[in-house]
Amino acid sequence: MFNKILIANRGEIALRIARACKELDIKSVAVFSEADKNALHTRYADEAYCIGTAQPSDDYLNIQKIVEIAEASGSEAIHPGYGFLAQIPEFASECEAREISFVGPSSESLRLMGNKLTARRTMKAAGISVIPGTTSTLRTENEVEMIAEKFGYPVLIKAVYGGGGKGLRVVRNTDEIRPAIELARLEAEASFGNPQIYVEKLLDKPRHIEFQVLADKHGNIIHLGERECSIQRRHQKLIEETPSPMMTEQKRRSTGQEAVEAAKAAKYVSAGTLEFLVDKSGAFHFLEMNTRLQVEHLISEMVTGVDIVKEQIRIAAGERLSYQQEDIAISGHAFNCRINAENPSKNFAPSPGTVTDLLLPGGPGVRVDTGLYVGCNIPLLYDSLIAKIAVWGRDRREAIPRMKNALEELRIDGVETTASFLCKILTDEDFRKGHIHTCFVDERIDDSAFQSGNTKEDVAVLSAVLTNYLSNRQKGAIVVPSRNRSRLSSWRASGLTGNSSLGNLRWMR
Repeated sequence: MFNKILIANRGEIALRIARACKELDIKSVAVFSEADKNALHTRYADEAYCIGTAQPSDDYLNIQKIVEIAEASGSEAIHPGYGFLAQIPEFASECEAREISFVGPSSESLRLMGNKLTARRTMKAAGISVIPGTTSTLRTENEVEMIAEKFGYPVLIKAVYGGGGKGLRVVRNTDEIRPAIELARLEAEASFGNPQIYVEKLLDKPRHIEFQVLADKHGNIIHLGERECSIQRRHQKLIEETPSPMMTEQKRRSTGQEAVEAAKAAKYVSAGTLEFLVDKSGAFHFLEMNTRLQVEHLISEMVTGVDIVKEQIRIAAGERLSYQQEDIAISGHAFNCRINAENPSKNFAPSPGTVTDLLLPGGPGVRVDTGLYVGCNIPLLYDSLIAKIAVWGRDRREAIPRMKNALEELRIDGVETTASFLCKILTDEDFRKGHIHTCFVDERIDDSAFQSGNTKEDVAVLSAVLTNYLSNRQKGAIVVPSRNRSRLSSWRASGLTGNSSLGNLRWMR
């Protein structure tokens, strides 16, 4: 087992990993930007180093600086958490080159599954159903027409790399093809440093189901059941639950085994998630693989009793899985709500600021993962996720009012949050019956920007903004993390500049 692990992340997930390290009697090393110098994860860790100004490209996305700190601090491993560098092959490669254990999959697996086209080809070769579409990059408008003629409109144009709804456009007729291609390419380049796109059939109101897998270096792979992630807004998950209201035990066994086979095909090691879209006939289609710890991992922990983070660390240290598939049993029902510092009444505009008062919910079956405290600052530069509330109940009927009570009990003064919006979802009659799909939220908030097509005005405005953005980038006025530095914050596509050297590191303890 490791003696010391560097945590290459911030906020609640850095704190979560540090706690797991403490339980395993492993020293933890935190890194922080100047904006996070008083963050809880820096106080909880055994050591903490400043890695730069509050500019993601200079701090939490700086591969060289992070691995140098790991070496200087004597860390034998690096845990990336999620977001930032967690799914960047070059980061894992650098760790491998310096003989630092990466708490995650190999750089080879990251490259294979990080490219949606190679992932689709790998799954097809393994006999796993994928969403109908192309298996090569989109080059001409005719390719979109061919897919639409074969499978019918609407279709999706998607970025080959990245996620979170960036570089994604819906095409509902031939008139929308050209502007959709232009917008998708521009946004993919701006967000991920790569303009490649491809075409996929848009399924009508599917469910989004994912399976959590764990795989060790000895060929052992298990799954921890499914999570229902259909409650989304613009492809960003809001509420997750497990088990899914639609799942049967027989379907869980068969699809779970398919997820295990998919992980084998990818030569996968560590914790990972196989994501599927389920059509109206109940058929599962592979969407993508998340090659990292998921935000919503805690609800799988609540219903199985498995500590996924500790298993990740044990796997990275070369140990065998602590469980076999027959050891895994789903007990009760759990929900996870993501609390973001956003204002739902203002189209979910970011709400940075200082927390002036805080009351976290409690009671039986309630878990809160957060780095908040009274006086802490929520900066604009990073993701808006500030807390996760999870609840467990004996069944779904008990878990729903428990989550509603927890959201109503939560008090965060100083910033706006999405808690009240999530509470409204929980009271929806269709939600309570489990009649949900990926368009559920967008339909109810009358999100006309999402529902409508790409108008000429949309194209003109966004094209002008992104063209200017890319022009400034080429002139060196803007630094964008490319594929080897991860994507921009999903909260805000910020143009960032500035560099700082290791000489600017500060030791806190």
